[in-house]
Amino acid sequence: MGTSWTVLAALPPPLAGAAGSLRHAIVARLINLVAQTSHWDPASALCRFNALPPGGVATLPDDLARVIDLSLRIAHASDGAFDPAIGRLVDLWGYGPPGPCPPPAAAAIDAARGVSGWQRLRFDPATARLRQPGGLALDLSGVAKGHAVDAVADLLAMQGVRHCLVEIGGELVGRGMRPDGDPWWVDLEDPPGAAFAPLRLALHEMAVATSGNYRRGDHSIDPRTGCPADTGVLSVSVIAPSAMLADALATAIAVAGPDCGVIAALDVAARIVVQSDGGVREILTPRLRTMLA
Repeated sequence: MGTSWTVLAALPPPLAGAAGSLRHAIVARLINLVAQTSHWDPASALCRFNALPPGGVATLPDDLARVIDLSLRIAHASDGAFDPAIGRLVDLWGYGPPGPCPPPAAAAIDAARGVSGWQRLRFDPATARLRQPGGLALDLSGVAKGHAVDAVADLLAMQGVRHCLVEIGGELVGRGMRPDGDPWWVDLEDPPGAAFAPLRLALHEMAVATSGNYRRGDHSIDPRTGCPADTGVLSVSVIAPSAMLADALATAIAVAGPDCGVIAALDVAARIVVQSDGGVREILTPRLRTMLA
C-alpha cells in the first residue's frame, strides 16, 4: 500500500485464534483496492482509464465505481473545490508519479486545466461506465484512502468482527465498542505551533479524516485555479458516517477554506485550523459543537 495501517479489534471467541487469517484477508483486500484506485500503479484500473483515447469508455470495477460516484457528488456540492479529475495538475506540481519538479509556468497550468475538471466526466452509476473525454487524468488521493478504511471495516464485519477501530494513514473509522465497553476514543492532532485544548472524539459508528498542509507543504491544489490553495488552512478534520465521505469533505474544505458554502450546505462536522496574521486559530463548525455538547 505504501501507507501504514492499523486494526484494533475485539474478536469474538470463534475468531480469537484466526487473527493470522484475518490479517491475510485484510492485506488481500488492500492489494485489490490499490489495483483499482492507484494513480501510481500503471496497471491499475484508474491508470487504464487515464490512458484511454478520447471517447473511450471503461466499465469500472466496484470499488473504483463507488469512489467515483461519491467524488462526483462532492465535486458538485463543493463547486469543484474537490475534484477527482486533477491528475494532470497534481503531476505538474510534482506530487504525482513523475516526481518533484520546479513550479510550473502559467501556460502549463492553463494547458493542464484545459484537459482536467470533473464537469468533463460522464458517469453512469447504473452501469458503472465512465467516459474519457480526452487527456483527462483521475487522481483519487483525496478520497481513496478513506474508502480503503471503510472497506477494511466492512471486510471485518463480514468475517464476524463487529467491534473494531481501523486506521490507514491517519484516517479512522470506529465500529461497535471497545472490549471495556467504551467507545473508540481518538484524539485530534494539532499542527506544529498550535496548542489547543485536547479534542477527543468517540468514534462509535463514525469516521474521522484529516487533510493538512503542515506535513508535506502546500500540496492541496485548488482545481479552480490550478495552483496550491491559498486559504491559510493548516488542517481540517471532518467527522462523518464514513471515512470516504470524511476524506473527500476534508479535502474540499482544505481547498475552499473555512467560509466555504459546503460546510453549511452539508452540515459538516469539522475542526479547522487556520493560520493568519493574528496567529493560529481553531474553528469548530456548528455541527461539531453540537456533537461535543
